[in-house]
Amino acid sequence: MTHVPAVLKAAVEQRASRRCEYCRLSQAGQEARFHIDHVLPIKHGGNTTLANLCLACVSCSLRKGAKTHAIDPESGSSVPLFDPRRNDWGEHFCWREVHIFGLTPTGRATVAILRMNRPLIVEIRREEALLGRHLS
Repeated sequence: MTHVPAVLKAAVEQRASRRCEYCRLSQAGQEARFHIDHVLPIKHGGNTTLANLCLACVSCSLRKGAKTHAIDPESGSSVPLFDPRRNDWGEHFCWREVHIFGLTPTGRATVAILRMNRPLIVEIRREEALLGRHLS
């Protein structure tokens, strides 16, 4: 695991408003500390710089791993995963209550590979909504 300096971690967390930049879950109230994720993984030439880092909940971070592409369930084509540094979340995803839907091939592939609507996270989002922490 690559060391990320504390000052860089703090900058990533602040820029992300302490939310997972993939599924938008708030760090507030979560027991596990969110990961600082390399958008372009080191094994694919990514660097440990603010421009290549994002905040990711444990689930999104572990499911993404070193992947850069996934299969769009609609077309069956391999497409790039959502890149929080280059892509606009609202162009690729939308909320339907507490479910995330992909609007583009990249959005659909990212929702699928990160399992953004698995039952446990949907229930967590319902609770977050009751606590006023869910973005919709």
